[in-house]
Amino acid sequence: MPDIMEITDLSAPELDFYARLSEVQLRRYYEPETGLFMAESPKVIERAMKAGYEPVSMLLERRHITGEARDILSRCGEIPVYTAQAEVLTQLTGFQLTRGALCLMRRRAFPSVEEVCLGARRIAVLEDVVNPTNVGAIFRSAAALGMDAVLLTPACSDPLYRRAARVSMGTVFQIPWTYLDKSQGVGLLRKMGFQTAAMALCEDSISIDAPCLSQAERLAVVLGTEGDGLAERTIADCDYTVCIPMAHGVDSLNVAAASAVAFWQLGTSRQEQGKT
Repeated sequence: MPDIMEITDLSAPELDFYARLSEVQLRRYYEPETGLFMAESPKVIERAMKAGYEPVSMLLERRHITGEARDILSRCGEIPVYTAQAEVLTQLTGFQLTRGALCLMRRRAFPSVEEVCLGARRIAVLEDVVNPTNVGAIFRSAAALGMDAVLLTPACSDPLYRRAARVSMGTVFQIPWTYLDKSQGVGLLRKMGFQTAAMALCEDSISIDAPCLSQAERLAVVLGTEGDGLAERTIADCDYTVCIPMAHGVDSLNVAAASAVAFWQLGTSRQEQGKT
């Protein structure tokens, strides 16, 4: 059973992970080995554990010990669980915990691009998407709307950052993902048999409902950074440049909203519907 300890001293060194170390510091904590990350809310923690991530310790609002987090605690083993009332935890962390729960967890080594894409028919590729909220929302849409995997360039916000994982509702632990070296990029995907569709507003763009996209055996949907979108080189290297038709003079959608539309139209679930 977990070792449940009441918080009496906010400056205690064992609480540094929750109060005084940044997410970048957690990520690098065991370098060159994989580091740590924070999972927030019982649902996200549960999905991380189901995916095989190891809990190290927990910060838990007292009332959730016998409430929402009870089942999680029963599977955590003998880890320390630091607890207090909600206002004390907010004072410690600097923010209000979602569902009163944080869990410090060990990272795992990243799989290769080939491993992640094995058997995948539809994948999302994120180029330099730096906002963790957008990354989390894209993962949630990818998991829900029939994408088989997600690849990210190294400049993207880390999907395991607390906010990204929380916004994703833990789907970052349900859909395969890894990092794609930008120098390999489209060329590597092409070698694996993927056609590539760059989501961009260009004169030669085709509509997202073009038959050539839905008929592609393996398709990678490539989405760019907030504001600037995809790099010109990336667009030029892709097989298709694709746009979402707009109305009322609107020129574009936020990258997270655009991803949801693209995944709904092009994801595997949509293709399976078309076969029935």
